[in-house]
Amino acid sequence: MNRITSFPPIVDENSRILILGSMPGAKSLQMQQYYAFPQNQFWKIMFQLFEAEFSEDYKTRLHLIKKNNVALWDVIESCERKGSLDTEIKDEIDHDIPGLMASHPNIQTIFCNGQKAHKNLLKILGKDFNIPIVVLPSTSPLHTVKFDEKLERWKVIRADLSGT
Repeated sequence: MNRITSFPPIVDENSRILILGSMPGAKSLQMQQYYAFPQNQFWKIMFQLFEAEFSEDYKTRLHLIKKNNVALWDVIESCERKGSLDTEIKDEIDHDIPGLMASHPNIQTIFCNGQKAHKNLLKILGKDFNIPIVVLPSTSPLHTVKFDEKLERWKVIRADLSGT
């Protein structure tokens, strides 16, 4: 089994929320893009949340999240994994989430894209971390919650950004 490595964070000084996934899937690693697998609903959700016309163009996608003060990263820096399933992740090394948070103090809330990201984040942060952490249903096609239900749950991001 080969060791795979995640991407650098998409973050800047205006980022107010951080969305954390677990580890990019095979298609994302191949294309070197977050959530590149067409059946993953992450980008569809982002475009609907921010009321923008959907685009397949990766630069347009990154512009959308940056414009809306969203940072994007994964909890796992590297691991061994066959395929794309979180259940196949072995021998993981975590990203320095506390370091990212310290260098980007404008980030006020962390949203986890699925349970694996949440479980790993809690392991990384421990109990003495005082920032809201929200677990959202995974945007993976394997997470069989209907799209409209996922979208409804993900709307908490827009509410968080607007301060309501």
